[in-house]
Amino acid sequence: MNGTRAAAFAVVCLIAGSIGCGQQPAPSTTVPGLAVPAKRSDGCLPSGNGYLRARIRGALTLDIDWQDAELECDGGARPDGSGIRVAFAGPQRTDGRRLRLVFGLRASEGTGGRAIPTNLTVIFEGEQRLFATRGDDRCTTDELRQERVGALGGNSRSYRVVARGFCTAPASALAGDERIVINSFDFAGHVVFEDTHAQVTPTEPPRGTL
Repeated sequence: MNGTRAAAFAVVCLIAGSIGCGQQPAPSTTVPGLAVPAKRSDGCLPSGNGYLRARIRGALTLDIDWQDAELECDGGARPDGSGIRVAFAGPQRTDGRRLRLVFGLRASEGTGGRAIPTNLTVIFEGEQRLFATRGDDRCTTDELRQERVGALGGNSRSYRVVARGFCTAPASALAGDERIVINSFDFAGHVVFEDTHAQVTPTEPPRGTL
C-alpha cells in the first residue's frame, strides 16, 4: 500500500467513532487492527452502476458527479462494529491529487433504513488536507438499501449499497479553521463483509483429565 492510500485510511477511525482520533495523523500513519478493504482498479462495481454525487459548500465549492468508471470504491464493517463504511475516490489528477470521501453509517449488514446517523470524512490526497464531521450527529442518510451481489456462500458477502442524504452541520478541517458543509450526497458503492474467525466445535477432554 502506498503512503497516500495509507494516510487516507488512517483517518477512517474518525468515521468509526473511535476514541483518541482528535489529533491529526501523520501522512504515513496506519490504525492498528483496521483492515483496509481490497482496492478495485476496474471501476466501482462489477455491474458498472456505481456513482457518487455530492454538493459541497463553505471553504470549498464543489459539485461532484462521478460515474462508475471514474471511481475507486470499497467498504465493509466499521472497526468498532457500529455499522458500515463506504469509501469513494475520484479520478486521479496528473499531479497525484485526488479527492476521497468516506461515509460511516450506523446500519447492520444487509439492512436498509431511513434517518440513519452518518459521519463523513473528506480527504484531499496529495494536499494533506482533510475535513471530518467527528461524529454521526451532523449528517443523516435519508434512505439506505443494501443489495446482495456476487456468489452466495463462503466466508465473504458482498453488497451494492445505495444511499442518499445530507448534512446539517459542517465538517471541520483537522488543521486550521476551515469548514465545509456537504449539503447533499447520493451514492451507489460496494461493501464486503468477511468472517474473521472460524467456528470451533467444543470437544470433551480425555477421561481422567481436568
